[in-house]
Amino acid sequence: MSDAPTYDFVVIGAGSAGVRAARIAASLGARVAIVESSAYGGTCVNLGCIPKKLLVYASEFPEACHIASSYGFRVQGVEHDFAALIANKNREIARLNGVYERLLRNAGVEIVDGLARFVDPHTLEVGERRLRGEQILIATGGEPYRLHVPGNHLGITSNEVFFLEERPRSVVLVGSGYIALEFAMMFRGLGAETHLVFRADRVLRGFDSDIRDAITRELVHRGVELHPGAEIQEFREVDGETAVVAKHREIRAELLVHATGRRPLVAPLALENAGVEVDEDGFIRVDESLRTSVPHIYAAGDVVGRAPLTPVALAEGMYVARRLFGGEPRPVDYELIPTAVFTTPPIATVGLTEEQARERGHELRIFMSTFRPLKLTLTDSESRTTMKLVVDAKTDRVLGCHMVGADAPEIIQGLAVAMQAGATKAHFDRTLGIHPTAAEEFVTMREPVR
Repeated sequence: MSDAPTYDFVVIGAGSAGVRAARIAASLGARVAIVESSAYGGTCVNLGCIPKKLLVYASEFPEACHIASSYGFRVQGVEHDFAALIANKNREIARLNGVYERLLRNAGVEIVDGLARFVDPHTLEVGERRLRGEQILIATGGEPYRLHVPGNHLGITSNEVFFLEERPRSVVLVGSGYIALEFAMMFRGLGAETHLVFRADRVLRGFDSDIRDAITRELVHRGVELHPGAEIQEFREVDGETAVVAKHREIRAELLVHATGRRPLVAPLALENAGVEVDEDGFIRVDESLRTSVPHIYAAGDVVGRAPLTPVALAEGMYVARRLFGGEPRPVDYELIPTAVFTTPPIATVGLTEEQARERGHELRIFMSTFRPLKLTLTDSESRTTMKLVVDAKTDRVLGCHMVGADAPEIIQGLAVAMQAGATKAHFDRTLGIHPTAAEEFVTMREPVR
């Protein structure tokens, strides 16, 4: 071990949290090494946010072509080259991989390619090489998991969706969270027969109830077949298709996609050699400063399971680097995290759901509006936009903003700033709207629905 080079800071994982932490630490004068076993950029760049949204964009063009006829365009004979889409996506992701690598090298971070494994609390083994860190950050992210039922080796996970060579004729997705919904809308938009099978009675557990109802209507409107309350017993191959076998029903499709969630990617690390503790779900235990059970080892991003979102990982990585090597560390505010689900139309939300606010004892006024967006008034589309404000009746403070509709993420991002500033419903009411827009509805809702 004596021949292992020692660094001030060793980061495991070159995803959002790891890259940000490594760059900040290096800029503050630390000697930094980062270890990565795959492509630079982590889940977001390679198997998440970026490629997912590119595929979602693609899936929205058929509807745009349909709507165009209502505006006088004659769009005929439109064909889609799925292989070209994937090839173009791959080219863009490769470009981003190069950007991340250059950012690290230009910051003076040493890149070590390979899979990291703890030898002891300060020493990591990467292939035949060893390196020591005075401080260590674990930022290895997560990975998809499959239900533990017979035949779960069949089908693919969300990771492999991005590398399909051709669009399947039919798809059955298992899951009801945001990943399952995004891919369901994407496949359906591209023309595949799409089934969504899940154990719960409703989709998107943890989201506001009215928003869950609104996106369920959109799923049905767009032709996604929903199979709630499914107690899945096994997966099996039947006549060239994959069948999801549940009590009292069987759903078959050409392609099975497991989208039941993600788990922390920690198994290869040999955390036991370092004494790092994990919780019952495998997430690394950390305190309020993101320090693990070992004082010089930290963890950030999806591997800690607080909020599996890229901006959160970036903020956590920055906080750890500044806490250790200078600057002004600013703890992450987990209360007002804006987030989006890139379905069609998308969902965006910030703050408390109505259910969360009531559980916390708030007396509430609820404002909500559901309407047909102007763009669709010339068409036969039955899609609706839903907006909702959750307001504390005593203080008038806006506790939550929720939306399902076109451009929801772009709109909610601005409202998140207002909520961080402590906006009240009176502030919303005094704000003039931009007409005609959907966003103006947030400042024109005057009467509570309950």
